[in-house]
Amino acid sequence: MAEQQFIISGHAFTCPKLAPALYLVSTPIGNLKDISIRALETLAGSDLVLCEDTRTSAKLLNAYGIKTQKASLHEHNETAQAQNIVDEVIAGKAICLISDAGTPLISDPGFPLVRVAAEKDIPIIAIPGASAVLSALAVSGLPTDSFCFYGFLPPKQQARLSRLDELKDQTATLVFYESPKRTAATLSAVAEVFGATRQIVVARELTKRFETLYRGTAGELATQFEGENVKGEVVILSAGADKTAAIDPGEWRDALRELMDELPLRGAVDKIAADFGLKRKQVYQTALELKNED
Repeated sequence: MAEQQFIISGHAFTCPKLAPALYLVSTPIGNLKDISIRALETLAGSDLVLCEDTRTSAKLLNAYGIKTQKASLHEHNETAQAQNIVDEVIAGKAICLISDAGTPLISDPGFPLVRVAAEKDIPIIAIPGASAVLSALAVSGLPTDSFCFYGFLPPKQQARLSRLDELKDQTATLVFYESPKRTAATLSAVAEVFGATRQIVVARELTKRFETLYRGTAGELATQFEGENVKGEVVILSAGADKTAAIDPGEWRDALRELMDELPLRGAVDKIAADFGLKRKQVYQTALELKNED
């Protein structure tokens, strides 16, 4: 029964065998202590752990005394292996999927497997935990009420510029993963396409010993990282585009004038501010000007 236990600080904990299912288990993004008891129970109690890289995952599993059998599932074999894995679950096995770090499928392998599992209607259970996207967003100081994650940008410069051009008018906070080798080039491209004044945050080595956050404008950070030999995992976050900049003032003024004939001034101001994403004070001042004109 050694396979059905895990160890924390020298203390062994047993766990029951799991029900047949595909378990998507989130693992630490750096600090090995950032893993839940439920995740450890699931990894120890399963029949098989599918790993992006078994050597990387072995460090985590060994740290907690987990001896569950491991197998590789990566971008080169996941499509071919998906049906076989699902068949194993149907036959009664509990199988875990983990990536090298963080939440499975988020810019990591696993989607073809989950899609086949969903088509076959087998249980798919998420064991939540660490995520570089959410960790970076939480500490960034950028708006979190609306954000979009776009994974890795294209590695080639022209394709990267084209992709950024498609995203430059997004008003939500934008989150990207990036290779340390391309961080400087990406920041330069962001400054070129989004403008040098766009607020940017670079989160490097989150949860690790040398965790560092860099905040500034795109122009400032592009200059700071130029020629730098960046090390470690990187998340780049960009403030969204200023949504008021793209609004035609004449459009909302005309709409405000029409509404003032139908609603009380306060009601017209509130509706225009909400509909166009404007500051109420700005709309109210304009409403007074229009009223005086009349």
